[in-house]
Amino acid sequence: MSRESDAMRVLELQSAGDLRVVERPTPRVGAGDVLIRVGWGGICGSDIAYWRSGRSGSAVQRHPFVLGHEIAGTVVTVGAEVDALSPGDAVTVHPAATAGALPERLAGRDNLHPNLTYLGSAAHDPHTDGGFAEQIAAPASRVRRLPAALPIRRAALAEPLGVALHAVTRAGDVTGQDVLVSGAGPIGALTVVALRAAGAGRVTVIDPAPAARDRATALGADRVLDVGEAITGSPTVAFEASGAATSVASVLGLVATGGVVVQVGNLPLDPVTVPLALLVSRELDYRGTYRFVNEIDRAVEVLAATPAAETVITHEFALDETDEAFATAADGQRSCKVLLRF
Repeated sequence: MSRESDAMRVLELQSAGDLRVVERPTPRVGAGDVLIRVGWGGICGSDIAYWRSGRSGSAVQRHPFVLGHEIAGTVVTVGAEVDALSPGDAVTVHPAATAGALPERLAGRDNLHPNLTYLGSAAHDPHTDGGFAEQIAAPASRVRRLPAALPIRRAALAEPLGVALHAVTRAGDVTGQDVLVSGAGPIGALTVVALRAAGAGRVTVIDPAPAARDRATALGADRVLDVGEAITGSPTVAFEASGAATSVASVLGLVATGGVVVQVGNLPLDPVTVPLALLVSRELDYRGTYRFVNEIDRAVEVLAATPAAETVITHEFALDETDEAFATAADGQRSCKVLLRF
């Protein structure tokens, strides 16, 4: 049997700290499915969390599964009922799937569906295998063809940019507004890209790392500041993208009275100390944001028009260099977005 036709390599998390490249059968393609040869996969904070502790938020690993949900590649085979895609097409994948009706009060917010699965997630048992594999089968409805101007490598940013675009949507109309972004890791940096695409006015980014501030400038930030530096003006919209309690507290004090704060960074499940009294006395809107709905379609368009988005990519590793790749991705002082090359 040849590996190409009958077996493939995948990146399987056995348990916390134990990543292994193993062989699995090549996926079967159903009538409505597409088989994709994965070219690139981005390592997300949730992948790092599973690797470090066997859990991400409230999702706890119970058995080995394949990580990864930020992928792009090339169509190999299409099912008998698929006519919108062809072998050779460059594509990315929307990683979410839902089953059953969405409650009426959540209309248009499929990301909050009570029965949602996501590539590379242990939120359900059995877990949902992800895209860190040489090949992956996906329903054609979740596959997005890339425009000619968008290289596959850059398209691996479509999922995290979708997250950033959804966060901007949660803020409301940002056209011409003075905006603050606290934290210029992968999502914070891509929030700058999303804000520029949405027509924001002055964008200020705060981050303690000089390299992160340089990336934010390259992506279109008007001002970049170290933590503690004075901010002139009064941002009407702020995005907290670091997930640090100290940053949340700072942002609540820096945003203008009556402003909007969107919590993009993942906060820990354990209690954190934040001066929430400011929400009352300054009548702030503090809004959560979770993944995205269909913003991956817009992400593909924005990435095609924004070559500078590749500034977010700081490292790439082959599949056989997985341990080094994850260690690098976990070190935010020296990396931003780390890609695996398949």
